[in-house]
Amino acid sequence: MIAVVDVCSGNLRSVERALAKVGADVVVTRDADVVRRADKIVMPGQGAFGVFMRGLVERGLGDAVREAIASGRPYLGICLGMQVLFDASEEQGPVAGLGVIAGQVVRLVPGAPHLKVPHIGWNQVALRHPDPLLAGIAEGAYLYFDHSFHAQPADPTLVTLAADHGVPITAAIRKDNLFACQFHPEKSQAVGLQLLHNFVAQT
Repeated sequence: MIAVVDVCSGNLRSVERALAKVGADVVVTRDADVVRRADKIVMPGQGAFGVFMRGLVERGLGDAVREAIASGRPYLGICLGMQVLFDASEEQGPVAGLGVIAGQVVRLVPGAPHLKVPHIGWNQVALRHPDPLLAGIAEGAYLYFDHSFHAQPADPTLVTLAADHGVPITAAIRKDNLFACQFHPEKSQAVGLQLLHNFVAQT
């Protein structure tokens, strides 16, 4: 069973539908005990970092997610579900994150005036390290982004996919059983479904 963590995010149902489409047994939940019992965890997120973290803390979901990751169960973070893994974010803050990954989330400031923030739309990604969740996805694939802040891990070797929006963007990271991405696989058509399929199929 895959638990999709519900922190009142707008993309929950699209993530649920995309996972179901690739064969997942999915439950959308705000219950920390359900998260603790799940075989795999998916945490999607849209909105503001501070509000999202407050929702995690108030429901006990932050501790449940930390415990699930520490236990070795597969975790997939999407957008804010990636950012909250870090120590802190500049958005609405600084605001402390879950502290699972050392590093900061900072405002996206492109190096050219024609590049807008938020960064919304399709962007090409470059492979930094092979990963099982990227099986069947071509080098240089395009994925869908929607964000104004981006993560900067203290350990750059964690970056699995990178993108560019006038500055380098951490598009995906891998740390042990944890994979997280800044882009939205549920909005990335066949490429995104392939990634979700790989996540569902992994043992």
